[in-house]
Amino acid sequence: MEEGKMDWALSALQWFVDLGAVVVLPILIFIFGIVLGAKRGKAFISALTVGIGFIGLNLVIDLLTNNLGPAAQQMVERFGLNLTVIDVGWPAAAAISYGSILGTLAIPIGVAINVVLLIFGLTKTLNVDIWNIWHAAFIASLVYALTNNFLMGILATVVYIMMILLFGDLLGPIIKKFYGFPNLTFPHGTAAPGFIIALPFEWLFNRIPGIKNWKADPDTIQDKFGVFGNSAVVGFIIGLAIGLLAGYDVAALGQLAVSTAAVMILLPRMVALLMEGLTPISEAANEFVKKRFPGRELYIGMDAALSVGHPAVLSSSLLLVPITIFLAVILPGNSTIPFGDLATIPFLVCLMAPVFNGNIIRTVIAGTFYMVSVLYITSWVAPLVTQAAISANFDLEGNSAITALAEGGLWTTGMYVGITQLMGWIGLTVIGLIVLGGLYYVNKVLPGKKADLKDINES
Repeated sequence: MEEGKMDWALSALQWFVDLGAVVVLPILIFIFGIVLGAKRGKAFISALTVGIGFIGLNLVIDLLTNNLGPAAQQMVERFGLNLTVIDVGWPAAAAISYGSILGTLAIPIGVAINVVLLIFGLTKTLNVDIWNIWHAAFIASLVYALTNNFLMGILATVVYIMMILLFGDLLGPIIKKFYGFPNLTFPHGTAAPGFIIALPFEWLFNRIPGIKNWKADPDTIQDKFGVFGNSAVVGFIIGLAIGLLAGYDVAALGQLAVSTAAVMILLPRMVALLMEGLTPISEAANEFVKKRFPGRELYIGMDAALSVGHPAVLSSSLLLVPITIFLAVILPGNSTIPFGDLATIPFLVCLMAPVFNGNIIRTVIAGTFYMVSVLYITSWVAPLVTQAAISANFDLEGNSAITALAEGGLWTTGMYVGITQLMGWIGLTVIGLIVLGGLYYVNKVLPGKKADLKDINES
């Protein structure tokens, strides 16, 4: 009987998630708005505006992927890549992740851990982006494929959820400063790892003569190059270059160039609409926390899609598309054909750009080195991804080995697979303890140190 109730609850949760982000997100925003003390009418309008903004955001992202994807694939064919592992893209990875019992359990585990950590003050992040918990399910599926141990897969899910909330806590102030999104963060499995990668590069760039003085943010570029520095013109030129590399004819070339220019202008406006809906909920959350938990902050965890519309992110990621294909050709030992996730590169670099304060040159240089690691890791992990896909009854469509570049090649994926392979239970436990220590330090120790510093400065 209890097992039947559990199955029913999991099925109901899966049904709710399957409604899609454009339905699930407004419902969650409305519920959180009411819980946080917002008036029903205001909460409803906010939730509806968020849903409309998210639809607009997805439409513009689809415009990018539907135009950039075929162009990138055409470049792959022109380069004549003859590699063994096909990149099927993140939608396939998400389907594989949610195609098992472990995947189904990832969402309730993620929500439960988030609530417990919030209660004990060990995170500032309230993650409403529950659909993207598939990233945790993806890691769990690889650990299970490696060990054939269900409980180890559950442990990997728990540790990953805590890690991504820690990333959310760290990112909150940076997102507010760079993107201007108050009380918002992105505990997003594809985007957050890039933030960590960017930190040592920023330290290095600041110590290299010449490079440390280069100003290459979108505003500086527009000031220096006039009309050629305009976001739409930059998008047009990059789209034109990608089309030429793909061997497009004049009509296809023009369509790609204008579509890329349109994305550069439309994406930030869709983000602004979505933020219009989120602002009242963010304000209500801030007031709720101030009244009940003085001295604490609360970040609303959202999809990193809100950040990909920044001109520095789009410009850098579009330049990285042909660079990634070129790397796949020349890197010895690489077996991955970049394909489905080439249009997802904006998500890989969207949280690198804030570290570099929007510097496009720094983002492209660091992004190039990042893509080298992504190609090598995804080639190494591909057998496990393929095994997980077979276990989830995913159609390989005749391919002998598959992967998803923007998830299967991340350093976090390599870390979990490598540690599990070397140390098993002990390795995952060690990662979990380190992450828990990080959460404690960021949320318990660091605020006290900041307060002491503030008192000293005031004195």
